[in-house]
Amino acid sequence: MSDGRLSVFKTYKLYVGGKFPRSESGRVYEVTDSKGAWLGHAPQSSRKDARDAVVAARKAFGGWSGATAYNRGQILYRVAEMLEGRREQFVREVADAEGLSKSKAAAVVDAAIDRWVWYAGWTDKIGQIVGGVNPVAGPFLNLSTPEPTGVVTVLAPQESSFLGLVSVIAPVIATGNTAVVIASADAPLPALSLGEVLATSDLPGGVVNILSGRTAELAVPLASHQDVNAIDLTGAGGDAELAKELETAAADNLKRVLRPSASRRPAKGEQGEKGADRPQPVNKADWSADPGTHRLTAFLETKTVWHPTGALGASGSSSGLSGPAVTRAG
Repeated sequence: MSDGRLSVFKTYKLYVGGKFPRSESGRVYEVTDSKGAWLGHAPQSSRKDARDAVVAARKAFGGWSGATAYNRGQILYRVAEMLEGRREQFVREVADAEGLSKSKAAAVVDAAIDRWVWYAGWTDKIGQIVGGVNPVAGPFLNLSTPEPTGVVTVLAPQESSFLGLVSVIAPVIATGNTAVVIASADAPLPALSLGEVLATSDLPGGVVNILSGRTAELAVPLASHQDVNAIDLTGAGGDAELAKELETAAADNLKRVLRPSASRRPAKGEQGEKGADRPQPVNKADWSADPGTHRLTAFLETKTVWHPTGALGASGSSSGLSGPAVTRAG
């Protein structure tokens, strides 16, 4: 091979509806590493791209939410398998994006792959944790089961381009929701490469849609979009004014909102008022910690079914109800 061979630079694209479009605006912006060296150009998504992503997510919601939990778990595990096969690529991209050494970047990528496996295992178990049979006074059987909320806008963490990204996407789709993801503005390349993995992992097109660009420019129209059911404000954690604006816009159609903060327990030596559990900026989040189940339950609704048991009353007649009654609670 000639020493004068020209490198083939990668063209990063959006991931919307299972396809890889450029931004409809034709805009791109330069992405650099922690030292200012050029890494590539990322598409700068527009509001039209955001609307297209919502349309794709809504179209995919019926099939994805209707799939069995076991099937969703298989697909999430397949994502982990595909990431394992492209591990070296992601190690390189994460090292460049976050200014990490190769060994630390490898640990981040391994943790992200393990995180997919973790959530794959929860798909057919979360219903047993948050659902169940409820005791009632009367000849009725009362069952509560979780159901996905719908289309969720996810603002990915700004400082954790891959592990944090996976940690906010995986629980959303594990429970049957579909997602419109706004990648880290300064480090979007691992997210755009993740789209290539999702496209080859049996995940139906539209279940996850990944946009890159300026967070505020994309988040504001998505927060007010009438066909978006919920929003995760994690990526707005460093901008309190933006987070407040998005939460206000989300109230227009009663979206579920996951606020950009996390509670922590008192550090050793802390006492009194300062030592109490209190909100902390999400940019201080430890994404390598045990994720727990709170992100799995954040975008679930509870369906409650009442059904007569057929027990006889004092008069010897049945309750007279012929079918179940269904209620839903947030």
